[in-house]
Amino acid sequence: MNICDRFKNREARLGVIGLGYVGLPLAIEYTKAGFTVVGIDLDERKVSALNRGESYIIDVPSSEVADAVAKGLLKASTDPADLAECDSVNICVPTPLGKTQDPDVSYIQAAVEGIVPNLHDGMLVILESTTYPGTCEEVILPRLTETGLTVGRDFFLAFSPERVDPGNPVYQTKNIPKVVGGVTERCSEAAACLYGEVMDSVVPVSSARVAETVKLLENTFRSVNIALVNEIALMCNSMDINVWEVIDAAATKPFGFMPFYPGPGLGGHCIPIDPFYLSWKAKQAGSEARFIELAGLVNGSMPKYVVSLVTDALNDLGRSIKGTRILLVGVAYKPNIDDVRESPALDIMGLLQKRGGEVSWYDPHVESLSGFDACKRVSDWTLEELGRHDIAVIVTPHRNVDHSLLIEAGVRIVDTRNALKGIQNDLITRL
Repeated sequence: MNICDRFKNREARLGVIGLGYVGLPLAIEYTKAGFTVVGIDLDERKVSALNRGESYIIDVPSSEVADAVAKGLLKASTDPADLAECDSVNICVPTPLGKTQDPDVSYIQAAVEGIVPNLHDGMLVILESTTYPGTCEEVILPRLTETGLTVGRDFFLAFSPERVDPGNPVYQTKNIPKVVGGVTERCSEAAACLYGEVMDSVVPVSSARVAETVKLLENTFRSVNIALVNEIALMCNSMDINVWEVIDAAATKPFGFMPFYPGPGLGGHCIPIDPFYLSWKAKQAGSEARFIELAGLVNGSMPKYVVSLVTDALNDLGRSIKGTRILLVGVAYKPNIDDVRESPALDIMGLLQKRGGEVSWYDPHVESLSGFDACKRVSDWTLEELGRHDIAVIVTPHRNVDHSLLIEAGVRIVDTRNALKGIQNDLITRL
């Protein structure tokens, strides 16, 4: 029986390495489709929580995890040896940048080292971690072929970019089209067979390199356009023009325009990082990625601009940042989630601290911040608590947080995301 038949008959056992924002939702979708899944993660706390039927990802209800565990469809483990029983393995591990903005594929390499002793005839390996074009063929393939097995015949290797959007109530793992590209044609077919049993739509492309580049284009598109609108926001501010009104009016054009919105900087694992993977690879090929580099500079400068707005707002009160009680509202990188990876709020917080500000923060979805022990976490969104601060910076406006309460508390406000849209008040300084 070939691998596609095993997928169709649900006889295949699936493995997922990395049970974070990408891996856990994928594993749960596999179980919903009737597959038995082994999840591998080095974090013993995550493994223990999952085996108790508890979720730690906001988009995955604990009820779904508990149901999968109770049915014997999901098992979490810290031991890669459990992959020996699997017919396919998805790699869903972090891919950060190094200090010099070079890609760090060490997590991918570590995952591959866990697969190698367990690689067997007919196994499918799929990389979902965002990376530079050529990673499958240049990093993963050589190590797997050292086992003596031949790709496209004895085992299959493909890339399928994760397209996770945490907190999105409409588009989630199952209904987001799944791009697939294999190292060989048979590799592409095998990966498409698996995803076709689980996802609503599969989009095959000609190679793993094309699939790897697809993800980078998607996020570079967003990075460049956000940088453009951030620059427009700075220009509008210098000319005393409301950039939000400009964008809303421009968005009424039914063709040739897509609205992007300014903000305090980029956050999350994808948009601040992925374009530099493409830029790095382009340099290796003798090409320059000027838009990518410029977009990175513009977006990276936004936290400093927010601090300058705080300085200006305090100047109106005859005060400086030093000794001022400052509240950062929302520290997750986007609304209605608990993910603080690369959040601009952390940069803003650090800059305000360096200038002597007495910084506190509030976020209904985040319980703690590593490295900011000196900053108090505000747990109560009340007039009494808010009134203890001199100025508030709205970085990430979460749903069900009444930001207008800041005005009632008499707190000066820097609104970086237009959270107080439609409210005109002398206390508000807008991006």
